[in-house]
Amino acid sequence: MLTLTAVAEDPLVLTRPVSLEDGSDVVLRPLTHDDADDLAAFLTGLSAESRRLSTFDGYDLKAARELCDAIARHDKLRLVLDEVPTGRIVGLLELSLDLHPSDVARYRTAGIRLAATDCRFGPTLADDHQGKGVGTRVFPLVADVARCFGKKRIILWGGVLADNPRAVRYYEKQGFRTVGSFTGADGARSLDMILDLCPSPGR
Repeated sequence: MLTLTAVAEDPLVLTRPVSLEDGSDVVLRPLTHDDADDLAAFLTGLSAESRRLSTFDGYDLKAARELCDAIARHDKLRLVLDEVPTGRIVGLLELSLDLHPSDVARYRTAGIRLAATDCRFGPTLADDHQGKGVGTRVFPLVADVARCFGKKRIILWGGVLADNPRAVRYYEKQGFRTVGSFTGADGARSLDMILDLCPSPGR
């Protein structure tokens, strides 16, 4: 079973090429300490709407450096999508390998007991890569990464906003099911969704 330290020491262990529907290519790989400037360009380039739908603490170089400095220090695995051949970061996919007590409490209310084999997932794509099937092509690899860490189920990081039907449909297409809803501190209604991970082929 993989560990965050092992991934930080050898990012190639989780580096995968991905061919997109339009014939272009991206590379899925772990975030590294050298990515701060490129990650800052990605964050600052997100539109106001993309920022509303994401969960980052900031969208500047300071925020990017904090994400890079946190590699292998906490419970988070952050994967980026590099555009080929430019190398531009066009996606940030986050896996939290531990659970927040508020998630555990909400899911318990829905009749679901979360466990150490569950993880949280939150993706953000550059605006020019949204709505093009990128997430659909990449998610099977993300699910396989979760399995490599011994995870059996995935929940959504912070849920998904109920007024974001495109995202809801995307998660449903990947096999997620809605198990409840909640209202955040900002008054917005979000949905809790969960995915049971089946063993990958050949395992």
